[in-house]
Amino acid sequence: MNMKKRAAHSSSASLARLRIKFGSRFLIAIFALLCFCSMFGLHQFTSRLQGTPKIAFMFLVRENLPLDFLWHSFFKNADAAKFSIYIHSKPGFVFDESTTVSEFFYNRQLSRSIQVGWGKPTMIEAERLLLEEALADSDNQRFVLLSDSCVPLHNFSYVYNYLISSPKSYVESFVDLSEPRYSIKMFPIITEEKWRKGSQWVALLRRHAELIVHDYTVFPVFKKFCKRRPPLDIAKAKLTNASLVQTEHNCIPDEHYVQTLFMLKALEDEIFRRTLTYSLWNHSTNRTDPTGWHPVTFDYENAEQQYIEKIKDIKNIVYESEHRTEQCYTNSMQTPCYLFARKFTPGTNSMRQRCPFLVEQKAKQAPLCIASWFYAFVALRQGYY
Repeated sequence: MNMKKRAAHSSSASLARLRIKFGSRFLIAIFALLCFCSMFGLHQFTSRLQGTPKIAFMFLVRENLPLDFLWHSFFKNADAAKFSIYIHSKPGFVFDESTTVSEFFYNRQLSRSIQVGWGKPTMIEAERLLLEEALADSDNQRFVLLSDSCVPLHNFSYVYNYLISSPKSYVESFVDLSEPRYSIKMFPIITEEKWRKGSQWVALLRRHAELIVHDYTVFPVFKKFCKRRPPLDIAKAKLTNASLVQTEHNCIPDEHYVQTLFMLKALEDEIFRRTLTYSLWNHSTNRTDPTGWHPVTFDYENAEQQYIEKIKDIKNIVYESEHRTEQCYTNSMQTPCYLFARKFTPGTNSMRQRCPFLVEQKAKQAPLCIASWFYAFVALRQGYY
């Protein structure tokens, strides 16, 4: 009996040892697998962060860049690994030593461009072409759309830190009931309650740039139903005593497309609902006044340093149609609202003489210094932008 008990006890002990041994090996194998996965994931993550994040400066121009000398000053002291340049100009126009004073713009035009008309869907098409080209570079993490009349208000370092540190895109978006631009023909793809308006000059995170390029649903509706009506022929109307009343539906695609797309995709929590590009609009009450359709152009007389400094000091933006005041914050820190301004003309050397201070100012402390740990944290939290 004792021998049977000893044998049973020995058998149980052996079985227990086998279980412990097998369990230990299993745990070691699981631990090793987890370590491998962690190391592999870390390698994948760090490999994605090896490249310096870049800002894609995307210029939408008619032909050349009249303020290229000013942008040359902006880029000349910048780290070339931190930016890239793309230009959409008219088909066939080439940026070289004969068309620009800055080597930064040499051959930066898109190989595929279209003829763009103001207030037409071709404006959006050109923006999408710029984004598509810029997305081909995986290091581009911010995408800034600029016009040929834009000027920078701060030096490159300030602009870079401001944009790279931001966890959101900058897309001005608001409800505007002053002019009924929505058409019921857009329903059901676009509903009136989702219709938004704002500046076309946006600054985007990479994932939002990808969303625009890969939109095959909303853009076709804009292309078909959102078109600028032709201007009134005032002289002809006066000759025939015709009434100066517009009856044709009017819609400016570039002032609504991105804003409405983001609203339809429920992305308004992922954007700062303001633009980084200052414009002073002519609020003419005369509907037949063509200048009421465009922002004011700054020339020699009003491109004074004092006026520029006032723009740079703006800390909030009022949207009367929504009874909303947008305070300019980035990561809980108050910042200047604007990094760029338009519309400026080069004039008769006026900008060369008066505006070097725009980009050659003494470097300020950027609103948010970017430490490597902070960039990694944001990248982890948001899936590398």
